[in-house]
Amino acid sequence: MGHVVIDVMLKPEILDPQGQAVNGALPRLGFEQFTDVRQGKRFVLTVDGEVTDEVLAAAREAAEKLLSNPVIEDVVSVRAAAADVDDDQDPGQ
Repeated sequence: MGHVVIDVMLKPEILDPQGQAVNGALPRLGFEQFTDVRQGKRFVLTVDGEVTDEVLAAAREAAEKLLSNPVIEDVVSVRAAAADVDDDQDPGQ
């Protein structure tokens, strides 16, 4: 079983109120080293078998047509997960 990880972010010119709220809270919690926060979303798609170039192409198409709003969001990453994915593990690691 393979997994495809898709990351979607707001376009840079789109206001990100959730990111701004987190950015404002970080210094109050003692995290002074961060200067900006942008919020996005991640999808993990599971496929039977290996993640092939064809699977990645289909995932990118799905991301552009269904998983993102192309008016305000960019699909920034479509990749095979580096390890098995379970509920407690980040699929990008």
